Amino acid sequence: MTDSVYLDHNATTPMRPQAIAAMAEVMASVGNASSVHTFGRAARSQLDRARASIADLVGAQAADIVFTGGGTEANNAVLQGAHRRRVIVSAIEHDSVRLASDAETARVTSDGVIDLAALSRMLASSSEPALVCVMLANNETGIVQPVAEVARIAHAAQALVHCDAVQAAGRIAIDMAALGVDYLTLSAHKLGGPQGVGAVALRAGVPFTASQRGGGQERGRRAGTENVAGIAGFGVAAKIATQDLHASAALAALRDKMEHDLVQLAPDAHVFGSRASRLPNTSCVAMPGVAATTQLMALDLAGVAVSAGSACSSGKVKPSHVLAAMGASETEAASALRVSLGWTTTADHIGRFVEAWSDLYRRLSPASRPATVAA
Repeated sequence: MTDSVYLDHNATTPMRPQAIAAMAEVMASVGNASSVHTFGRAARSQLDRARASIADLVGAQAADIVFTGGGTEANNAVLQGAHRRRVIVSAIEHDSVRLASDAETARVTSDGVIDLAALSRMLASSSEPALVCVMLANNETGIVQPVAEVARIAHAAQALVHCDAVQAAGRIAIDMAALGVDYLTLSAHKLGGPQGVGAVALRAGVPFTASQRGGGQERGRRAGTENVAGIAGFGVAAKIATQDLHASAALAALRDKMEHDLVQLAPDAHVFGSRASRLPNTSCVAMPGVAATTQLMALDLAGVAVSAGSACSSGKVKPSHVLAAMGASETEAASALRVSLGWTTTADHIGRFVEAWSDLYRRLSPASRPATVAA
């Protein structure tokens, strides 16, 4: 695997060595963070340090960070714990939000950005206070949403706002107060921490009832013995991500060069969301006439790992609800790949991807073949 090119960081990014070391240190020790003796207090201090680092990453208060078993649990915890019967979610939300409740769907524009006027009309259509769920950045296209404006509109209608920041954290600067959201959710493995650890950041005073009961952990907001080792790794990864945000500019330059090279070779290739504000590491590009499944297999054989849409569907490639919401045809959406860069990505990796993608395009894309001349 050492010669392989990994460009699927939005699915999971490689763990930071410092996070692995922090986890190993915790696993070599003993102590339940709920115990009052020396061992328990040592475990508690690990949680406290991690909580502070994660709060710093998103501009929250450490006391308002609730650890969960991952981003999906964090999203579900908000949808259940906010106690709003009426839920409005954007059409491009991750399935852990979109399918977690009987929600109304707010449409997006062809650029993949939530339609603020349509959201305003939806909120005005009922006097029942809602929970509005809009992600900070989309996992498939990287398109950044106008969350602060969503919050302004929602709060004017007495709604609460949940922001899934799983993909954005560590890739763009986040200030929960500036965004104006009431709930913000995170996942460790998207920013160099371990899989299976997440968090909810709460605005002080918002309703939040534990969906998992049976213990007083997390100040009564999430029962169950905390995953101290995983949380320690999460905290270290969050601290590094906060310090390394400046590296995003270099990733954006690599991504932009990649897209330029692909479109130069294949003018019929379509980069989704190229006119919108995007995460610096994410590209969603369609190779017309070639199914994404075919591309994935060919690229994998060439030693390049990318994704088609979300990686949260039990390894299955299915039609993208995100691209459909943006108005893409079924055929176009079925030919789209997600290429996502991260802290291990180099210019050589991008060059190898472009070479492999180009070779595939020349061999398989109908648009690359010369037109036949009738006799």
